[in-house]
Amino acid sequence: MITSTTLPWGDEGAGSRVSEKIYIRLLGAVTGEREAEPIDLGPARQQVALALLASAPARPVPMHRLVSGIWGEDAPRNAEQSVYTYISGLRRAFEPSRGRREPSRLLSGTSAGYILRLRPGQVDAVLFGERVAEAHRARRSGDDRQAVRLLDQALLMWRGIALSGLSGPFVEKERDRLEQLRLSAVEQRAESLLRLDRHAEIIEELRDLTRHRPLRERARELLMTALFRSGRQAEALETFEEGRVVLAEELGLSPGEGLRRCYEMVLRADAASLSPQPRQLPRRLAEFVGRTDEVVLLRERLAPGDDAPPGPLVIITGPPGVGKSALAVQVAHRVEERFPDGQLYVNCRGATPELPALSALEVLGRFLRALGVPPHAVPSDLDEAAAVWRSRLHGRRVLALLDDAADLGQIRPLLSTPFGTSLLVTSRETMTWGDDFFQLELDRMSHAESATMLAGLAGAGRVTEDAGQTASLVRLCDGLPLALKIAGARLAGRTDWTVATLTARLSDERRRLHELAVGDLAVRSSLAAGHTALERGRRAVDRQAARILALLGLLHVPEATAEVAGALLGVPPAEAEPGLERLVDAHLLDRAGQGRYQLHDLVRLFAGELRPDGARDALIRVFSYYAASARLASSVIDPHRVQTAAPVDAVPHQVSGVEEAKAWLHEEEPVLVAAAAQAMGSPDEAIARLGINLAFGLAWHQQRTYDMTTMHELNTKALRLSERLGDEASAQVAHDYIANALRVTGRTDESVAHLLASLAIARRLGDAFAEQRAMGNLAVVHITGERFEEALPWAERQLALARRIGSRVGVRYALMMAGNAHRGAGRPEDACEPLNAALVDAQEVGDLTHEAQTRMGLGETHLALGRPEEALEHLVRASDLMTLVGYRIGKLRCLVGLSSTHRMMGRPDRALACVTEAAGFGGALGNPRWERRLAEEQAAVHKALQP
Repeated sequence: MITSTTLPWGDEGAGSRVSEKIYIRLLGAVTGEREAEPIDLGPARQQVALALLASAPARPVPMHRLVSGIWGEDAPRNAEQSVYTYISGLRRAFEPSRGRREPSRLLSGTSAGYILRLRPGQVDAVLFGERVAEAHRARRSGDDRQAVRLLDQALLMWRGIALSGLSGPFVEKERDRLEQLRLSAVEQRAESLLRLDRHAEIIEELRDLTRHRPLRERARELLMTALFRSGRQAEALETFEEGRVVLAEELGLSPGEGLRRCYEMVLRADAASLSPQPRQLPRRLAEFVGRTDEVVLLRERLAPGDDAPPGPLVIITGPPGVGKSALAVQVAHRVEERFPDGQLYVNCRGATPELPALSALEVLGRFLRALGVPPHAVPSDLDEAAAVWRSRLHGRRVLALLDDAADLGQIRPLLSTPFGTSLLVTSRETMTWGDDFFQLELDRMSHAESATMLAGLAGAGRVTEDAGQTASLVRLCDGLPLALKIAGARLAGRTDWTVATLTARLSDERRRLHELAVGDLAVRSSLAAGHTALERGRRAVDRQAARILALLGLLHVPEATAEVAGALLGVPPAEAEPGLERLVDAHLLDRAGQGRYQLHDLVRLFAGELRPDGARDALIRVFSYYAASARLASSVIDPHRVQTAAPVDAVPHQVSGVEEAKAWLHEEEPVLVAAAAQAMGSPDEAIARLGINLAFGLAWHQQRTYDMTTMHELNTKALRLSERLGDEASAQVAHDYIANALRVTGRTDESVAHLLASLAIARRLGDAFAEQRAMGNLAVVHITGERFEEALPWAERQLALARRIGSRVGVRYALMMAGNAHRGAGRPEDACEPLNAALVDAQEVGDLTHEAQTRMGLGETHLALGRPEEALEHLVRASDLMTLVGYRIGKLRCLVGLSSTHRMMGRPDRALACVTEAAGFGGALGNPRWERRLAEEQAAVHKALQP
């Protein structure tokens, strides 16, 4: 939104003065003026370009919109060049004195598009829209005189057909939009004049409008009203008949509800009888607490200050048990004095277990009887009942509370209420109704509010004596007032229980919903009502949503996406998304970010009880999706690392490049880890093997990001499961990954033990590739443990075997390890040859990870040889590559090496910058060796900085 402090037309000065001299007219032929003198706007398409820019003053209009607006789908190949020509022409027209190289102050180009730097008041079409909007606000506040003044000003701006003489896609669409806005303004003006009893003034204008727009029913209705009030009843009836004939002949339709109602009013020529003043609100809840901000907000909508009119429609939505009804009743009582003609109430039974929801006609019938309509006189036709409803409310100030509405369809006939009447609606469903309504999404209660509610129900002493247990109880109740009310009632009824007693009972997820029940109150039944309503829904999307909820209950993951739901259902993601959004609208699912969804705890537990058909197949599909997606993303980031997990038959999440793959893995990692753990814990062998597959697919990502704890945990589970299944190949891979996790966290001996086990299995299976990989890992673990002479033989054995089987990646790795072992053993001169050979090969095949690691080794080697310039070149490039591939420990090593290099070159200030950056994440990696090395380098840098 652009505000007065951010309008982008530049600083006060020459640019501002240029723009303020300009005025553009679109409500007729397109014209421009500078200092009241006309401007030659050039050819027609150049004028269309100006109209496009002027319709959005001070906002960027991108090139593609200009092209499509001028030509549509028939744009020539040189369309963009033509646009540049039109922009240049407009700049010359509006700023004739601007130099050729001087930037335009009025029409500037940005990365987002071209901006015409004018205020809204300098374009008649924009100013017209603002005046109409101001008039609408004035009418809503009851100031019809001001509304008429504003609309008179607005309508006087028109000089003919908008954008006359021009054509093109934008012109046709904008011309129609402006014309519809003009007609609406004429009708709004007539409505205000009618309310001011100035009906005679609008008759001829409305006659002219209905003559030229005979299908416009609202204008005809206003004309009939004006004629009737002027004592010309026969003409009013003739006007209706003319409209009826035109509608039948032109459209084959009968007059709409408003026109028919007006006809009946003219025909009867009488007023509605007096009605009683109902007082139907339920009593306030004595235990109502909190919701202070929400109460204030709703009161402002229903009872605004300064005698402003109340909002016609206020909706409170939220999940089951969140306290919508209690809040609505509380607010209704607080504003009842603003509705002296009555307060109506009906329970629409939208989510009442075992009872059908009321129909719209039943709701209307209850309200009409409360308003004094005899039972026999209540219409059986929905439209007729709605018309009587509006007639009864005309001129009255009534509040109607519709509690637990099933959906918008149930209450739609009641929505077009007369001025002064307000509807307060509660529903589990998110609703949308035009632009004249307010909707409050009621969230769970805060911890403080929840604790206060518990104290009021169970006694303050019991709640405050153990704050920690109270906090746990609030969390287990998920902040839902219904659950808190049940918990408080259970404590109140069992004086021998402490808060800790109930907390312990609720901590068992298998029994939590069972425990959250007392009398006829139960969280489970409240949630079940919402699910059942979807299962029995009329629309396919309702039933799909019910099945998605049940399938999501099978998964033990924190979040889901449309791809996950699609995998569970066995359909493409686009087909699953409507069901997810339907669950959001029903407040059984929450959005957790763009395209992401999550179940709150109690809903998750309920969903886990549903036991849908086809559960096993759904789980196989979704775990296959997870495994395939993790494998693909890891392969995109580093295609040269061999993905040991076998491919699975699933369509993976598609990523377009390295950065997108890294971002996806980073965002999805908590979900993927939870899914892998769940799958490996399954008694179903097929599902369990998918869990192993997923754990292996995550391992390289976890090694790059240094999430060694999770890597160790998942692969330990994978190892145990592989051994139980007799799957030696998977056990061998798990040993490797466990060893890597142990190595980088300083547990060298344990790492060696796992690698020797891996080596033995590889030899037993005859897997030469796995054998040489285990040898390379034994080399690196000995280097990490600073056992350089023990590392070298393992590197040499890997090199020989890798060359024999033709594994280039194995050869590169062995050369790197040999070079690093030589350097560590104090022979840096022997390290250069193998490291350079590894670098050449890595560059030939495009292996960025090995290039980064090799350059890092070469940088450290040149540093040991006293060659800081060569070291700097390699370490700078290595540092950039480590960032690119996301290798955190490698980035830390490069920064420490760069700090040492700058110190050697006599640049302690640059060294400080490097070591400071390294310290920003070094401690978080948990690597004892590099934490020590970082501390040593920090001390050396600070010493070098001393004078």
